[in-house]
Amino acid sequence: MLKNVVGIVVSEVPFKENSKILNILTEEGIIGVTSKGCKNLKSPLRTISSKFIYGEFTIYYSEDHLSTLKEGTMLEDFYNIKTNLELISYLSYITELVMQVVKQNSSSDIYKMYIATIRKINAGLNPKVMMNILEIKLLDYLGVGINLNACCKCGSNKNIITIDPDAGGYICSNCHTNEIIYDEKTRKMLRMYYLVDIDSVTDLKIKDYVIDNINYFLSTYYDRYTGLYIHSKEFLNRTIN
Repeated sequence: MLKNVVGIVVSEVPFKENSKILNILTEEGIIGVTSKGCKNLKSPLRTISSKFIYGEFTIYYSEDHLSTLKEGTMLEDFYNIKTNLELISYLSYITELVMQVVKQNSSSDIYKMYIATIRKINAGLNPKVMMNILEIKLLDYLGVGINLNACCKCGSNKNIITIDPDAGGYICSNCHTNEIIYDEKTRKMLRMYYLVDIDSVTDLKIKDYVIDNINYFLSTYYDRYTGLYIHSKEFLNRTIN
């Protein structure tokens, strides 16, 4: 049957001589489609059949097998990202991360947050901040959300002095041993990352040390609790360091 979907091409694989197999991330999840003849210079599918193209796709839908792309219209190509190697590195990482999360949780909110994050990065907002905002929100969908309400050791919400990725959340003065002390600005901003609606993010005025603290915290937390290995994270780290 014919079906119209809006989504973004998150991966492409060569197929036969002039075709590709595309994975399109949509609100419904990942849909695999064959784009026949799209490598031909005169093919009407050539432009729409490229990685990171966000568009509306008309497909011959098959629930149990690969669907077939009939036609498509590009909605956004995220030009600013694609012309900047560093931003491409961020996009590649968050795309691979989201694809891993979608395999474990099919919520349409994941797709919406992913697209919103890409748009913000393309609009010029700090890519590290936007990446971290998405990362902290995705933890809930992996079932390993951070405790941001009380001390993760004793449950008290008083005298919080730091947050620890190994312990999994806030730590109060009574429970603190040798954990790194993250100052109040870092802790408050981390909580803001979790609560903010990505679509509403506009101007980002965050001190560099706070950004770096949060990025380090989340990287460590992901390593400890998610079990995910994101190959493109290594390339990202080499690009931005």
